[in-house]
Amino acid sequence: MNIQNNAVTSDIVNSSKEDIPVLKLLAFTLAGFITIMTETMPAGLLPLISRDLQVTEALAGQLVSVYALGSVIAAIPVVAATRSWSRRPLFLLAISGLLIFNTLTALSSSYIVVLVARFIAGMSAGIIWGVLAGYARSMVSANLQGRALAIVGVGQPIALCLGVPLGTWLGSMFGWRGVFWIISLLALFLVIWIRVAIPNFSGQVAEQRQSIKEIFLHPGIRSVLAVIFLWILAHNVLYTFISPYLASVGLGKHIDLVLLLFGVSSIIGIWVTGVWVDQSLRLLTLLSLAGFAIAAILIGLGGSGNSAWLVLSGIALWGMTFGGAPTLLQTAIADTAGEGADVAQSMLVTVFNLAVAGGGLLGGILLQKIGPSSFTIAMCVLSIISFYVVLQAKVHGFKNR
Repeated sequence: MNIQNNAVTSDIVNSSKEDIPVLKLLAFTLAGFITIMTETMPAGLLPLISRDLQVTEALAGQLVSVYALGSVIAAIPVVAATRSWSRRPLFLLAISGLLIFNTLTALSSSYIVVLVARFIAGMSAGIIWGVLAGYARSMVSANLQGRALAIVGVGQPIALCLGVPLGTWLGSMFGWRGVFWIISLLALFLVIWIRVAIPNFSGQVAEQRQSIKEIFLHPGIRSVLAVIFLWILAHNVLYTFISPYLASVGLGKHIDLVLLLFGVSSIIGIWVTGVWVDQSLRLLTLLSLAGFAIAAILIGLGGSGNSAWLVLSGIALWGMTFGGAPTLLQTAIADTAGEGADVAQSMLVTVFNLAVAGGGLLGGILLQKIGPSSFTIAMCVLSIISFYVVLQAKVHGFKNR
């Protein structure tokens, strides 16, 4: 999609891109929130799901895995194949996929059917993430695109922090099926919101389309993808195993408060990123990665010295420096890819999900072989490598806009 030169349909010809359409962008915020909630909430419902479907909790846990797998498999090929589609119908179709297959999950008593429904819901999520950033950027002028992504990105840390505990709490009141019904109702509300209030944009004409290979080989794309993988991997090494880490430093009983601290700090980070990303993308990325490394050091020092205040300070800094990461990385890859922005975003989705899975795998190995204290060392090393990649990508990939 050509973000700058897209033809718009008649319902928005007279609209201005010089202002931030906050209420419209909040629809994309809700889309991100629903997508991540759908992915993470089964983790807090495993006992209920396993008893109802008569499977082990380990098998119930695969409902999270197949959702992520669906996102990885669908993002690049489906987004690439639908570049000629108008944005709103495609986005509505993807949201409707979540609506339909979350509803099927709530209705079915078969583990296999639920597993398939989760996989297809994950495919819908991959399409949403592949289209979301470019669609949101299309609604504002070039000098406001980073700020628009910051607004859209608020839903992600909220869902990441609230997904599991909120799902568990709702499950205790309405059962696990009731939680999926609630998410389906949110998706239905979002479908109506988008259809009524969100403008449509045309897709790419054939002459504008580049092949997936051409986009991948475009100068700067691989640098951005490398930073995405390394930074998200570093984050998930600790985030996936935050519970055993906090237990090892004497804060195991306060995981809900720690996650709340992380979430609030992340929102602050998104706000700061939104203010400065359109002027100082490169500097802000470097500062965020440097702060992320310092946060890892503080958390590690607090753990080794049993100083709770150091750990909590590090977690607050971790949230502030990582909260804006999706906005920074989406902006960097969209700016770098130009007309191939949507396909590049789908690459981001794929690499992001691989890094999430890799963080769980690496964190599990470190936990078994070395112990929780190794998490912050891995975070620090990976963030330093990311910092170096950004330094080297000053001409293509991470440059000030």
